[in-house]
Amino acid sequence: MQLTSETLKQLSQQLLQERRRQGLTRAQAAGVCNVSESFIRDAESDPGRCSLTLLLRLLTGLGLRVEVHGWSIEGTQIGVDQEPAR
Repeated sequence: MQLTSETLKQLSQQLLQERRRQGLTRAQAAGVCNVSESFIRDAESDPGRCSLTLLLRLLTGLGLRVEVHGWSIEGTQIGVDQEPAR
């Protein structure tokens, strides 16, 4: 999914579906992802109002992966599964 302000509603639906697919309640998902239960509710209804840091914590806690494409650091193109040089 390409993440844009227009696709945030799709993100909320995908988060809800993934949590349910894993058989987790909001409280269980909150514990696994180290966020509050109210954050889970907010992310599943309007992720555009949520902190990116907490959204990333939720996504990775559910076993999902976020990729950024087309990002260049110090003239080096970053590709899929490639980490920036440190």
